[in-house]
Amino acid sequence: MQFDQLLQYTLSGLSTGAIYALIGIGFSIIYNATGIINFAQGEFVMLGGMLTLFFLETLKLPLWAAIPCAVAASTAAGMLFERLAIRPLRRPTPINLVIITIGGSILIRGLAMLLWGKDTHSIPSFSGDDPIAVGGATILPQHLWIMGITLLIVAANKFYFYHTISGKAMRACSYNRRAAGLVGIDVRRMVLFSFIISSAMGSVAGIIVAPLTMTAYDVGVMLGLKGFCAAIIGGMSSGGATVVGGLLLGVLESLGAGLISSGYKDAIAFIVLLLILFVRPQGLFGKAQSERV
Repeated sequence: MQFDQLLQYTLSGLSTGAIYALIGIGFSIIYNATGIINFAQGEFVMLGGMLTLFFLETLKLPLWAAIPCAVAASTAAGMLFERLAIRPLRRPTPINLVIITIGGSILIRGLAMLLWGKDTHSIPSFSGDDPIAVGGATILPQHLWIMGITLLIVAANKFYFYHTISGKAMRACSYNRRAAGLVGIDVRRMVLFSFIISSAMGSVAGIIVAPLTMTAYDVGVMLGLKGFCAAIIGGMSSGGATVVGGLLLGVLESLGAGLISSGYKDAIAFIVLLLILFVRPQGLFGKAQSERV
């Protein structure tokens, strides 16, 4: 195989992996703040793309205005999900929480199908479709947007959790919720914040990837599962470990599709997940979990 092909697969994989990393960080934030694996996370990715389409085509807003409106609407949906489905529970068991998040995922997906139908829709790219040459490979401007926005969000995420009062309060909840409550931290508010942040990040991921992969009512299922794989690889850390896990998963998936067969593209993520769970259940970067966020 030529070096140019290898470079092409790697660049494509890094772009895809950045999306998985954003979704995986959303999983990790909610898990560390609440102990919940939110299997509805992929639906907020879908809502990001579909709501952007709604503001573009129905309300005729320009792209620069449609994107923040879509993120705000998706974040509001995340807040409602926490308020209506999670907060009313009293001493829920882990299986109760899993069933509720899966049920929420099915509900959101069903409502999206009723509102927008089963067709696949496209969103315009942010800055044109002329490919950019990188070595012997080419990359679309949208790939650069994906990687740039991912880096920006990861940096903002780190600043929030380590340099703001509410971020430090969320970290305290991740260590010990009861102790955090005893020192005056509003644990319920921190849980709400975790859903706000994760739904906003998920919607951004759905928006920036939609110009490349298009969007539909059911795109969140596979993206959510692969984001969950990235979170598991990173040891459920909302920091750099999950980012590395997402990038690694994206590159492996791209290389597997290019070198073996595109038919195995989706299977590769789950093969990697099973191997991690069997060999190293705490994730490849389990030692970094001494400080969960």
